[in-house]
Amino acid sequence: MTYCDNQSCIKLSENLVSHDISKHINIQYHHLRYYVARRIMFLQYISTEGQDSDILTKASSKCKFEFHRDRIEVVDNPFLLEREC
Repeated sequence: MTYCDNQSCIKLSENLVSHDISKHINIQYHHLRYYVARRIMFLQYISTEGQDSDILTKASSKCKFEFHRDRIEVVDNPFLLEREC
């Protein structure tokens, strides 16, 4: 299961008809359609607020950072505490 916050991407992957609007999409992205059509990969919509991967790519508030950090189960490393010289 792959979560995606782009509803257009999900619709394009499910619709096997090629449209004039989507013909500009690079051929390397058509592998997604291939996997969805063969039921190897499933796409499911998730809201932008629920995207845990944003913690790695976007600036966010401390509260939001800690929320996503806890969801992906990242813990503090006790060996990286500040030490005296």
